[in-house]
Amino acid sequence: MPPEIAIPVESILRADRAPPAVLLNVNDDVLIATRKLAPGTVLLDGRLVTVESIPAGHKVALRAIAAGAAARRYDQIIGFATRPIEAGQHVHLHNLAMGEFERDLAFCSATRATPCAPAPRTFAGIVRADGRVATRNYIGVVSSVNCSATVCRQIVENFRGEALAAYPHVDGVVAITHKSGCGMASSGEPIEVLRRVLAGYLRHANFAAVVFIGLGCESNQVSALLGEQSLVESERLRTLTIQETGGTRATIARGVEIVRELLPVANAVARQPVSLQHLTVGLQCGGSDGYSGISANPALGRAMDLLVAHGGTAILSETPEIYGAEHLLTRRAVNPEVAEKLMARIRWWEEYTARLGGEMNNNPSPGNKAGGLTTILEKSLGAVAKGGTTNLVDVVAYAAPVRAHGLVFMDTPGYDPVSATGQVAGGANMICFTTGRGSVYGCKPAPSLKLATNTAMYQHMSEDMDINCGAILDGVADIDSLGHTIFESLLATASGAPSKSELLGFGEDEFAPWILGPTM
Repeated sequence: MPPEIAIPVESILRADRAPPAVLLNVNDDVLIATRKLAPGTVLLDGRLVTVESIPAGHKVALRAIAAGAAARRYDQIIGFATRPIEAGQHVHLHNLAMGEFERDLAFCSATRATPCAPAPRTFAGIVRADGRVATRNYIGVVSSVNCSATVCRQIVENFRGEALAAYPHVDGVVAITHKSGCGMASSGEPIEVLRRVLAGYLRHANFAAVVFIGLGCESNQVSALLGEQSLVESERLRTLTIQETGGTRATIARGVEIVRELLPVANAVARQPVSLQHLTVGLQCGGSDGYSGISANPALGRAMDLLVAHGGTAILSETPEIYGAEHLLTRRAVNPEVAEKLMARIRWWEEYTARLGGEMNNNPSPGNKAGGLTTILEKSLGAVAKGGTTNLVDVVAYAAPVRAHGLVFMDTPGYDPVSATGQVAGGANMICFTTGRGSVYGCKPAPSLKLATNTAMYQHMSEDMDINCGAILDGVADIDSLGHTIFESLLATASGAPSKSELLGFGEDEFAPWILGPTM
């Protein structure tokens, strides 16, 4: 089969109408239902009539598709018909599946000059002594190993409620704990990844100071991590080990004492206007549905184009969820080396899943499928839209520091907490999370905005959702206007306005480093 021609995702939705189904590209074979469609529903001014019930967010065939023929959405192949499909029929798992076909990677063929914003914007950030800029001001209590997790949590319990009333500029004292750190080799890739994640949190600008606590006999030794990651104990970075300090009670008491010493210093900050080059946003989508690639993801992509134009950085991730759409990114790579780095990660994932007896199409999840997504190709094409349309400037390993400005790809799993943990470790000081099914998520120390793909879910879960991108489907907004809304909300949140997930207390339990290798 010849390679398909990749065209950037485009929407022909208009803000003056809310049709029962939308066609995303004139070359598509399917429409997307914006509501539940009964048999006999007339679409496209009488050119198409549904022959069966179509659930909201699902696909209806625009024309007949022969068995074995490709089906297109976004003018991209999303799968192949497993049996003949008639115009007006429901297109989903029962008649569409994955298949092999060539993708034209066309390295660097779609790069273009990055536009510059005519009027530079700022946000109210917290400037650290070394010049880094924070969007929040926490003190962290971080465990090197699961064995010190309880101690970390009990230290933090002393600073709940009114305990911080005298420190109004401190956003909280946060326990960052995990289930790993031992039962693994003290060298090699698994522990290197864990140390890279923890080091990213230890040095994160949103932590005014950190207390790093180990047990003493674990594989992930405190001293080894500091040495490997070129971190030095200081007034901002304090360390304790339970076995050296004298046990649980003694370590908790000493940890509480250290935090109390750090609070006045952490509180002595003031927000000030700073350039958007100091804003780094991690992009996530979870609990996706058939609307994700129509409303929230492209609207977030528009916001990221605005951010990049102002000198900021967007981190696109979730490698298994760009699988099948990688050719849209390689075309935008600033040079062949960046494109090849992305393809190297795709090949790694293919080998990794095969070695473990899996396949890349174990995604979409059951919830994604219930929401209308049929194959990983379809999900990936919508997911890539989060990254906007600017050049791909770099590809980095999981939790590696992100130093470039612009659109950067970080190799991560598709599981949202693990992916976002890597982004924050890499320096993201904001997260934007799109969802169609209603994922609840927050991420300390970086605030997280939740973008709903449809109005029904937004209204049903309004306490969790920050922005309703379903307004696009309702015909009262378009992608450009929602992109500007997201952009303004980003700046307000980066300047201190609380997100819904922060108000609900999310963020500590969601720390989830990527676990590689066997547990020994």
